[in-house]
Amino acid sequence: MPEPSSRASARSAYQQIRTAIVEGRYEPGARLVEQRIAEEFSLSRTPVREALRTLDAEGLVRIEPHRGATVRTVEAEDVADLYALRARLEGYAAELAAERHTAEDLGVVDAGIAAFGAALTAGPTDPLERTRALDAANAEIHLGIAAAARHRPLQQLLLRTVDAALVFRSFRGFSPEQSRQSHEFHRLIRDAVAAREPARAGALMAEHILQGRDALLAGLRTDPRGRPPA
Repeated sequence: MPEPSSRASARSAYQQIRTAIVEGRYEPGARLVEQRIAEEFSLSRTPVREALRTLDAEGLVRIEPHRGATVRTVEAEDVADLYALRARLEGYAAELAAERHTAEDLGVVDAGIAAFGAALTAGPTDPLERTRALDAANAEIHLGIAAAARHRPLQQLLLRTVDAALVFRSFRGFSPEQSRQSHEFHRLIRDAVAAREPARAGALMAEHILQGRDALLAGLRTDPRGRPPA
């Protein structure tokens, strides 16, 4: 059955606002005025309000009484804590994937790695489009490994822990060499999973996550507001 119009509008508002936050068009600390957003996306205020509440629950937006909604700001301590947790959780997921994966799981991861490599070597020349391609391929790889772990509670924790805006920002700030290092980590992790070497897969994944943390912290030192590079 077709999706009710109110639900479709709320979903559209959510997707458009989330994309604007993730890609840095709405900068950290920016006020999110319902009327202004509704006009920008040709929506009514009700689905915008619902979308902001959902994004507040996800941690991308902060809603305060009498002040309204703002894009969540990012502090160095937040990045360090979040990525330390991600390193543990995704490292464990890689360990389980090495023990439980199927050939189909590896196929999903391989497709993501191929897409990541293509974005590096023959992807879009526009910086934003290139970042989008890298980010989408990266998500396919990491979600594929999490699915291969066959651990639903762990998957749910990862969905709540991985901050899409931070991941996108790290790719936007990566140098070509850092992007190539990320690609090499993906391949090494995949090979450790395929060889059913859980300890090696987990250690590589943790190191890979902490590489992203270091890049983000370096970026925050140059721009404490957490804005994406120009």
